[in-house]
Amino acid sequence: MLGYDAAHWHAVLNDLPAALLLVAVLFDVAAAITKRESLMWAAIWTLWAGVIGGWAAVVAGKVASNTIDHGAAIHEIMEKHENMALLTMALFTVVLAWRLIRRFQMPAQELAFTRMLSIVGLLGLVWTGVLGGRLMFQHAAGIPSRVLQSELQNREAGHEHQPGEEHDHAATDSTKTDTTKTTAPHTHPPGSPPHSH
Repeated sequence: MLGYDAAHWHAVLNDLPAALLLVAVLFDVAAAITKRESLMWAAIWTLWAGVIGGWAAVVAGKVASNTIDHGAAIHEIMEKHENMALLTMALFTVVLAWRLIRRFQMPAQELAFTRMLSIVGLLGLVWTGVLGGRLMFQHAAGIPSRVLQSELQNREAGHEHQPGEEHDHAATDSTKTDTTKTTAPHTHPPGSPPHSH
């Protein structure tokens, strides 16, 4: 749909639910501190949206895991990422269901316990994101092998800067005539092939 495959949909769907779940926990903690009912309702509605969106991201991720090019290293991290996502979403779903079933008539200890579960869920959410980041930025998961090979060839070919595209430390008129002043040398990241400017 819209030219997107499952890996792209997973990338589209996973950020907003994570933000909503974080905000839901913050609203809930703020409600506990301030005793404001409006914050409690904000936490519930935000939790609702985060749980629905989170499960959509999990489903897209599960479909993507069966379709992307990958080897053993990606597979191992992907399994951990998937398991952590399932555990995290199950935890937030339990918190939401618990509060809806009890109709918000919970004693203070029970309410504190659900808040503690939400905070544990938040830690799980962060770890899920860390694993997802490793998949993308350390292993290029979701990028087809042919695209990755083409990009590697492009990087190896190097590049040239256009006139006037020099970096901020280009010599000014005063440094061009004064030979005692030096300009910082132009450098490229390690591994860049030699090229002319």
